[in-house]
Amino acid sequence: MNGETAGPAEATLEAALEWLRANGIERIETTVPDMAGIGRGKVQPVSQFKQTGTRIPYAILAQTVNSTFHLGKDNVGDRDMSLRADLSTIRRIPWTSEPSAVVIMDCIDDDGNLIGAAPRAALARILSLYEQEGWTPVVAPEVEFYIAPANEDPWTRTRAMAQDEDDLEDLIDPYGTDRFHELSGFFSELEETCRKQDIETGALSQELGPGQFEVNFDHGDPMKLADDVFHFKRAIRHVAANHDLRAIFLSKVHEDAAGSAFHIHQSVYGRDGNNAFSGPDGEANERFGHYIGGLQRYLREFLLLFAPYPNSYRRLNSHWASPINLEWGIDNRTVGLRVPVANAQARRVENRLAGADVNPYLAIAGSLACGYLGMQQQIAASAPVDKSAYDAPFALLRHPHYAIGSLRQSKEAVEVFGEEFVTLFAGMKEHECLEFEERVPVWERELLGWTI
Repeated sequence: MNGETAGPAEATLEAALEWLRANGIERIETTVPDMAGIGRGKVQPVSQFKQTGTRIPYAILAQTVNSTFHLGKDNVGDRDMSLRADLSTIRRIPWTSEPSAVVIMDCIDDDGNLIGAAPRAALARILSLYEQEGWTPVVAPEVEFYIAPANEDPWTRTRAMAQDEDDLEDLIDPYGTDRFHELSGFFSELEETCRKQDIETGALSQELGPGQFEVNFDHGDPMKLADDVFHFKRAIRHVAANHDLRAIFLSKVHEDAAGSAFHIHQSVYGRDGNNAFSGPDGEANERFGHYIGGLQRYLREFLLLFAPYPNSYRRLNSHWASPINLEWGIDNRTVGLRVPVANAQARRVENRLAGADVNPYLAIAGSLACGYLGMQQQIAASAPVDKSAYDAPFALLRHPHYAIGSLRQSKEAVEVFGEEFVTLFAGMKEHECLEFEERVPVWERELLGWTI
């Protein structure tokens, strides 16, 4: 390609078309992040690309993770909806055989308003609440994942990157650096792919599990960061395939190893550009306590956004370095809400509850919504915990059906996310859970089948 930049310098149709032509791009993907955070859309010639005018079935917002559909009892037909390109999201696709690009589309109705059921619209709705108060939220996600051989059967007991128990032990090396050198080709290509797609990643580290890693994203605008995570998950899978590997974002991969999380660092800035969590003296102010109080009050109520699948609850129930509480503490990783040591301008709280399997738009929206409600309702936080909280009472929900009911019954969820989103998302998750429960698991076949 001739161009050096990941996308157009300006978010205008003219600049977008000029950039596409300059880079020899003839085909563009118009994609919508669905409820699972998977891209759905069309591939079209650049000559036909317009900012608006593309239509796609509304049903993609009701498409479950295994590609069935749940449109609910009130569905009046498989109708279309319109799409509008967010031109700031145009990125090249480095792994295609011909020069290609992708653009994220927003779902709109016939009047040009965002359709509330779309995950990206849910985040936009929360950001608009902050904007009305003169607040600017900033987030920095951290995503954990496992790397495994491409030919490993995910339904067997084989372990990530390990041929036997000795190999498994060798691979458990938290914060070790040798594995990065052994997989240098993979990580180098991943870094280059992220650069080409304007995905602003930071440090990489090896985590507690065998073949488990974490990538940090630079702090910034919540929508841009959600877009980055959305693109990253797709990019790493393509890069891994080039190296006979696979990237796994399952919340709980192995029953006797650490689960994978989606940590969300979050802070809020005022109109003056200063951190809204710090007072004139540089100390944490009352608003910071209210933000944490909102997380403590509503994370459990909105748990479905942070633990969307039955597997998500295996991580939360495992006690394998996973948060089981809604306590908070300063530089304490045993609590669900960690406050890193930082100066007044960088004061923030880290939500450690979500799993790596989340939709990034919904997890970020959910966390910001909890904090917003806390500030609006002036909810006081509990006292900080300065010791291990792993033995604290379980404070979450143990099964997705409870989380589904909790979201459905939440007046605040309907208030901040809208009834259309809550109804569709909860209904879809119930549909997925019922499908899951129809499957006979290996444990039942192997144990009960021979003993009862």
